[in-house]
Amino acid sequence: MSAWIWVVIAIVVVVVIAVALWRLLAARRTGRLQGQFGPEYERTLESSRSRRQAEADLESRKERRDRLDIRPLPRASRERYLEQSRAVQSQFVDQPELAVASAESLIDAVMSERGYPIDDFEQRAADISVDYPDVVEHYREGRRLARLDGDEGEQTEALRQAMRHYRTLFEQLVDDDDADRPLGRDEGQDARTADEAGVRRRA
Repeated sequence: MSAWIWVVIAIVVVVVIAVALWRLLAARRTGRLQGQFGPEYERTLESSRSRRQAEADLESRKERRDRLDIRPLPRASRERYLEQSRAVQSQFVDQPELAVASAESLIDAVMSERGYPIDDFEQRAADISVDYPDVVEHYREGRRLARLDGDEGEQTEALRQAMRHYRTLFEQLVDDDDADRPLGRDEGQDARTADEAGVRRRA
């Protein structure tokens, strides 16, 4: 065969390999994002023009989240917020609208102390979706229900549901405290054993 035929064959082979590699990398990216974002992946896909756009959005969220200094709550703050939450729950009986507004403010306070920017709701939801993809939709639905119009009975029920949705996110935000929990029995025993071993070695 002439040289130009071999050149064409080589170009075709390179293109086929490049396409196969691109598809493999795209499939891996999709699998990684689906695993990380779960239901939030499907929601983003449904609201986007294409899978490529949806995945670019999710990647952008992750990159932004990685630049934030997110930290667990100190124990004292966590206890204070839990006490405030109980007061908000009690407030709902007599003042449901005020209680829901208080629940929103409480979530904002927790998010702010943990390091999440709270200037814009949609951005807050996007930031939260990286760490809490399974509950971020509760945040969106709670906000939607809190702003529904209707007769008194319908509005009260919507507010009650909003409180439940807000509570789900609140519990996740407050309970994410692995870095600030006391040593458990086994961990404490391990620490004491290590200390005793160190003493024996120094002796």
